[in-house]
Amino acid sequence: MNTIYKTVFFILIAMLAGGCKDYLDTKPKDRLAAEEFFNTATDLEVYTNKFYDFLPTTQPYDASYGESSDDVLPLIVPDRIKGSRLVPVKRGDGGWDWANLRSINFFLQNYQKCPDAQAKLKYGGIARFFRAYFYYDKVKTFGDVPWYGKVLEAGDPDLYKARDSRKLVMDSVLADINYAVANIPKEVQLNRITKYTALALKARICLFEGTFRKYHGLGDYEAFLNEAVAAADELIGYNTYKIFTTGGANSAYRELFARNNQDATETILAGDYNPDFRRHPLSYYMTSPTQGSWGMTKDLVNSYLMKDGSRFTDIAGYQTKGFYDEMQNRDPRLTQSTAGPDFVVYGETAREPVNLNITTTGYRVIKALASRTQWGSSSSYNDIILYRYAETLLIYAEAKAELGTLTQADLDKSVNKLRDRVGMPHLNLIAANANPDPYLAAMYPNVNPGANKGVILEIRRERRIELFNEGFRWDDLMRWKEGKKLEKPMLGIYFPSLGAFDFNNDGTPDVYLYSGSDAGAPPGVTSKINIAQRPLTNGTSGNLNPFRVQVTFDESKDYLYPIPQEDITLNPNLKQNPNWGE
Repeated sequence: MNTIYKTVFFILIAMLAGGCKDYLDTKPKDRLAAEEFFNTATDLEVYTNKFYDFLPTTQPYDASYGESSDDVLPLIVPDRIKGSRLVPVKRGDGGWDWANLRSINFFLQNYQKCPDAQAKLKYGGIARFFRAYFYYDKVKTFGDVPWYGKVLEAGDPDLYKARDSRKLVMDSVLADINYAVANIPKEVQLNRITKYTALALKARICLFEGTFRKYHGLGDYEAFLNEAVAAADELIGYNTYKIFTTGGANSAYRELFARNNQDATETILAGDYNPDFRRHPLSYYMTSPTQGSWGMTKDLVNSYLMKDGSRFTDIAGYQTKGFYDEMQNRDPRLTQSTAGPDFVVYGETAREPVNLNITTTGYRVIKALASRTQWGSSSSYNDIILYRYAETLLIYAEAKAELGTLTQADLDKSVNKLRDRVGMPHLNLIAANANPDPYLAAMYPNVNPGANKGVILEIRRERRIELFNEGFRWDDLMRWKEGKKLEKPMLGIYFPSLGAFDFNNDGTPDVYLYSGSDAGAPPGVTSKINIAQRPLTNGTSGNLNPFRVQVTFDESKDYLYPIPQEDITLNPNLKQNPNWGE
């Protein structure tokens, strides 16, 4: 429907423009649209429908699903993970692109001519939602950016303005998202922006900005964290959404993402896909041995708790446990996110043969992996979740923990709802703070000692596990000022030696590690690994080590992206981000 609306709109413009006899007198298309359009509620809806293309649904991996972080290692590791980003040369590259903003501002400059007051409130709110979304992304990426609240024409001196302060821009973002919350109707619409979506975005924005300011020492962080709490609490209070539990503890979490069609139980906003006209390549990137080959990292596997709520990393010898043993009696989300010993492809009943040839680390990513018929290139059509209630619950708990106002009742209405889905014991505030996890404390050294250290670490555990492979991890590390975490080894499954291994404990070896010749592989082996091609950390033993690059994360520059050199050359008032050169 979005495409149909856009087509009609631009055909209308083309017809109007084509009717002019004297082409020298033809009005600019945007001016023509302003004069001939924006007169009815339908006009406003048609125009704002094109804003949905700004959402990360066209290429969902790494933007809404997938990770370029320490959670998932793809076959080709992005430059930001390797620490090898370069300053872009060409104007507008690297994310420094403002075309979408012009489209939004053009609408906001013209929509008031519509006489329908309710339509103006709704679609004006939707436009401001997208402007808040646009600028939130720009600030995450570049820090200070120029704020433009108008359409820029040729010759406007503001084309060459300097960057505005982060404070000014984020205060403007907050004003926009508050307008959206106040004026977009309270509807349940899976594929349209509603008041609920605006609250979810507001909570996301304010948590990011509040914690970024806190951990980067920018000051004035409490106001944004309080706004995050308020937005999340308002959404929770409506009781419109709840945690999806269909299928029970051992399948509901996986079912939520793998099913073809979303519903509005937990999902607030989703990208709509259909086998007949709109598909994406997500399952292909999970299963292709040459294009994706995604693998979950070992330190993430270690972070999942035991089924009884105790810590896996408190077990003696946890570092050298074999695959079958380490998968036993864990948080059920582990084997609903990576293929466990008894992995069955979604929609099938027979156990899938062990296949380590389509995963860099040996831990196959299966969260949001659809049925087998969707594994081809651009063959997937399971809907992509963009906002879901679980994220809002985690925002609520984290913001309150960072403010020092978290109570057990707060945990019970947020984090513990997520644990209930998978039958895990509740997170206890007193117990967490009395005994902070040393494994997580080493992972996040910037969490200062204090009364809430233990529970902040546990909420970060919960967030990493619950939101795994949904595109949040890089932003989380950046806002927590934990970029140095990327310098730690990103490893895979542990093997004590070369030889044959039974991954599902059925008495038949599934994996064979060798050096030189695989002639000794026993019958039934479904995965063979030549350590000359896929080395182990200790030669003939240790963890799979697919990413053999020594990462350097430069904290003086790498929390932000560089601005393209051509943009700086064209605008002498535009200064490069620190330590990226001029």
